[in-house]
Amino acid sequence: MKLQIQQADFVTLLSRAQNIVEKRNAMPILINVLLDAEGDRLKIFATDLEVSLTDEVSAKVERSGRVAVNAKSLFDILKELPPGLVELEKRENNWLHIRQNQIESNIVGISPDEYPVFPTYSTENFVSIDSQVLAEMIEKTIYSVSNDETRYHLNGVYFHRFEETRGKGFRMVATDGHRLSLVERVTGDEADKLSGTGVIIPRKGLNEIRKLLDHVDQPIEMAIEGAQLIVRSGTTVLMIRLIEGKYPNYQQLIPRDLSKRLSVKRDTLLSSLKRVSLFSNQKSKGVTLNLTNGRMEISSNNPELGDARETIEVDYAGKELKIGFNAKYILDVLSSMTDDTVQIQLNDQLSPGLVRPKDDDSYTCVVMPMRI
Repeated sequence: MKLQIQQADFVTLLSRAQNIVEKRNAMPILINVLLDAEGDRLKIFATDLEVSLTDEVSAKVERSGRVAVNAKSLFDILKELPPGLVELEKRENNWLHIRQNQIESNIVGISPDEYPVFPTYSTENFVSIDSQVLAEMIEKTIYSVSNDETRYHLNGVYFHRFEETRGKGFRMVATDGHRLSLVERVTGDEADKLSGTGVIIPRKGLNEIRKLLDHVDQPIEMAIEGAQLIVRSGTTVLMIRLIEGKYPNYQQLIPRDLSKRLSVKRDTLLSSLKRVSLFSNQKSKGVTLNLTNGRMEISSNNPELGDARETIEVDYAGKELKIGFNAKYILDVLSSMTDDTVQIQLNDQLSPGLVRPKDDDSYTCVVMPMRI
C-alpha cells in the first residue's frame, strides 16, 4: 500500500473514528482502525462490535493495500503535521511509514487479516430524515436513558413510527424508571418507508449519530436491517447494533388528567434551580417546590453545607402544594428546551409530574417525585 493524501482530509477522517474505537476493550484489536487504499480512495473502518463506522476520502493511490494501525496514535501523529500532502506506505511486518517533506514516522501496524469481519448491509430501503430534526429528537431524549445494566432494554432510546389523526411521523422515547422523555415529529409519508415496528438504539450509537449530525446540514438516510440500524450521510456510514428486548408500554407511564397546572418562564426556573440545587444533597439532588397562588418557592437543605431558598413568579391559581423532585431531572428537561415558557402539571406530592413546552404537546417529560 502506498498513497498520498491531504493532511486535513486524513485528520477529518481519523477524527470520526476516535470515539468508536475502544481504549480499554477486552479485544485489543479494536483499538485499531483498518485502512484500505484502492482506486482513488482511502477507506477507513472502525468498530467496537456495537457501533461501526466506514468513511472514505479521495487519495492518490500508487499501490493498493490494507493495514490496521492504532487509531489514537495515528490521529495524534497526523494532527501535528502541517497542512499539505502526506505520503503513507505499508512496509514489512505491517509497519506504516508516514512522510511529509523532511518529517518521517514509522508506526507499528498489524495484519488486516486479524481485523474482525466488518458488518455489511444490503438494504436500500432508506428513509430520509431532516438532520436538524433528528438531532433535536436525540437531544430531547438521550438524557433519560438508563445506566442500569440489569435493565438492558432501557439502555437506549425506543424509536418507532406512528400514525395518528394529525399525521404520520417518528417518535423517540427514553426512560430510566425515574423519568421519561417522549418527542415526536410529523414527517408525512416518509415514515412509511421504515420497515418493522420499533427498535431500541443504544446510547453510544445515539451519541455517534449526534456527532455526525453536528457536521451535516442535509437530510440523512436511515434504514433497519435485521438487528442493526444503518445511518448514511454522504460517504459516512454508521452501523449500530440494536438492543434486543421488548420496550415497556411507555404510554402507561404518562399520567393523565392532572389536576394542577402552572406556567413559568423557562430561563427563570432554570437559573433558580441551578442556584438552589447547589445546596442539595449531592447524591439525591433533592429540592422542594412549594406552590401557592402566583408563586413557587424553591428550597433545599444540606446539613453539611447549608440551605437555600428562592421565590419566583408563576402562573398558578390552584391549592397549595409542596412536592420534592430531583433537581437534576428537572434541569435536564429545561436544558433540552428552547421555548420561553414551560408548563408543569401535577396532582399531589406522591404522583409523577409532567413537564412540556407551554404550546407544544409533541414533547412530553414525566418526572417521579421524591419523598420530602
